[in-house]
Amino acid sequence: MRMADPLYALYTRRLRRRVAASAPLPRHIGLIMDGNRRWARQMGIANPSLGHKAGGEHVEDVLSWCDRLDIRHVTVFVCSTENLARRDSAEVAFLMGLIEDLVGRRLARPDARRQMHIAGSLDALPDRTAEVLKEAVEVTRDCATGAHVTLAIGYGGRQEVVDALREHLYEQAESGRTLGELAEEIDVEDVARHLYTAGQPDPDLVIRTSGEQRMSNFLLWQSAYAELYFCEAYWPAFRELDFLRAVRSYSDRQRR
Repeated sequence: MRMADPLYALYTRRLRRRVAASAPLPRHIGLIMDGNRRWARQMGIANPSLGHKAGGEHVEDVLSWCDRLDIRHVTVFVCSTENLARRDSAEVAFLMGLIEDLVGRRLARPDARRQMHIAGSLDALPDRTAEVLKEAVEVTRDCATGAHVTLAIGYGGRQEVVDALREHLYEQAESGRTLGELAEEIDVEDVARHLYTAGQPDPDLVIRTSGEQRMSNFLLWQSAYAELYFCEAYWPAFRELDFLRAVRSYSDRQRR
C-alpha cells in the first residue's frame, strides 16, 4: 500500500488539473454522506457510532477539495428527521455531540472559508445543538469569500416543501386573499422562495456514497434537474480521486 501511495497522489494531481480545466464545473454540489456505520464495522471498530466521528472529520477534507475547484456552494446531508426518530437515543446523542464539535470548533471560526447555512428543523434538535448551529450561522454571516456550506440537519425534503407551502399560505393570508385566489395564482417560485435553501442555486450534482442509489428525501425539490452520481466507497473512505471522478462525470454529461 505504501508503494502505491505516490502513484495515487500523482494520478490524483493529474486528474485534478484535468477536471479544473474542464467545463462546465458544478456551481453547487449536494453530498449524501452515507455508510459511516458500515465503514466502522468493515474496519473492525467495536462501536459503529465511531464511524460517525470519522465521517464528521472527513467533511472538512471534502470541503477543501471543493475549494480547490472553486465550487462555491456545497450542501451536506448530515442527518434526517428519520435518523433522529428511528435510531437509538445514545447514538443520536453521540451524533449531536459530533455535530456540535464539528460546527462549533471547526467550521464556524471567525476566519471561516465558507458562510454557513442550516437546512432543517432546529426544533427537532436538542437545545444545545440548535444553539450551536444558530451561533455558527451568525459567526460566519460576514464571510466575504462568496463560498457557502449548508448543513442539512434534522432535514426532510418532503417536510421542507410542506413548510414552504405553509409559509406561503400564511404570507398570503395576511393580504386577505381567498383560497381560491391562491390556488389560481401559486407557482413554483412561490414555493422556492420559502424553501430552507432559498436564495441559493439548485444543486447541479448530487453525490451519494456507500453504493446506495436513492435520494433518501434529500433536496427533492431542488434536485429536480441535478445530475446524480453514486459511489461505492463508504463516506469515511471517500477519496479525492472518487470526488474528482464524480465531477468529471458531471462535466462529461454536460458536454453530451
